[in-house]
Amino acid sequence: MAAYVISEVEMLDETQGRRYRELAAGSIARHGGRYLVRGAAPVVAEGNWPASARIVIVEFPNMERLRAWYASADYAEALAVRQGALDRRLLFVDGAHISPGLGWPEPPPPSQAP
Repeated sequence: MAAYVISEVEMLDETQGRRYRELAAGSIARHGGRYLVRGAAPVVAEGNWPASARIVIVEFPNMERLRAWYASADYAEALAVRQGALDRRLLFVDGAHISPGLGWPEPPPPSQAP
C-alpha cells in the first residue's frame, strides 16, 4: 500500500531552502518516491492556516520505503540543511488507511473469486 509524507512548510531562508529542495528531491527519487504536491498554497476551506505555509505531499510505494528514505544517509545531508532552511510539520501516513471507531464505515471484506 502506498505511503505518504505530508509536510506543512514555512521557508526561513530562501537560499538554504533551494539547497534543501535539491538534496531532498534527489534522495526521494532514489528511494522510489515521487512528488504529488510541491510547495502549493492551499485553499483554506475551514480553520486557520498561516499565509506563508505551503504543502508538500510525497508518495512512496509503501511505509517501509518511506521510513528507509527518511532514515537514510542519502537524506541526512538534506535534513542537516533543513534545520536552517525551513520550519515544518511532517507526517507519515499509510494510503487508504481506515481506522475503526472513528465514524468511518468498515471496508467490505475482500471478495473471493470462484
